[in-house]
Amino acid sequence: SPMALVSWARGPRGALWPGQGCAALGRCCPGRDPTCAARGPPRCFCDQACGAVRDCCADYARACPAVSCVVAEWSGWSRCVKPCQLSYRVRQRHVLQEPRNGGALCPPLEERAGCVEYRNRQGVECQQSLLPALITTGSYGKERKKRGVPKEQETVGYCVQFRLGPIPGSCRQVRAPHAQWMRYLTQGHMVCVRCEWPAQDTRSQRCYGDGGGAGGNQLLLWQAAGHPRCRGTWERLGQLRDCSCPEVHSLVFI
Repeated sequence: SPMALVSWARGPRGALWPGQGCAALGRCCPGRDPTCAARGPPRCFCDQACGAVRDCCADYARACPAVSCVVAEWSGWSRCVKPCQLSYRVRQRHVLQEPRNGGALCPPLEERAGCVEYRNRQGVECQQSLLPALITTGSYGKERKKRGVPKEQETVGYCVQFRLGPIPGSCRQVRAPHAQWMRYLTQGHMVCVRCEWPAQDTRSQRCYGDGGGAGGNQLLLWQAAGHPRCRGTWERLGQLRDCSCPEVHSLVFI
């Protein structure tokens, strides 16, 4: 019968005759592409949308496997974009493998973080003071040390302990990996903030905003570098040579 002939022409379900399918077509197309069709009968497709439409060729999964994006490791952080003011630094990564056939898309290729450099590009020390005390995670201080401290700047740093006042909700809304430390800022908790080069002034041997000249119980201001809405008050508890807070509560003046 005619029906039997049609059925026979298509062959067993999932089978491909020579010259049919995505391998024979030699193409795997992004999105929905009506031109990305293999010979029939039956006519089938080798585009990314064929799975949703259910008109893929039988060999689509084998001939057009999903390949997810692969990116390189992060570069090191750059210098601050502008010296002598609250600015930002950048790190980047590049794509090693572009996604294909519906594989996972690439993650962000650039991140920014707040910073301050206390010398201009000619190496002259910046003159103006910065308000309020600028802080970031202690891991930034460790990274800063890897760059090497100039011989004339080899001063002994110190640690200041503060009790945090109310924390604005904006501190917990950060998403960037390098900013996760702000989520741990909690009212009433004690934090340790290290003062070291280059935040430590060469003349006074102090960090701006450390509260050294403040009276007892005076509330001082702090701000998370790179996130101006994450700011608040804290009370200075005392000064030590070394910090001994948990890592999530170990910060550094910048």
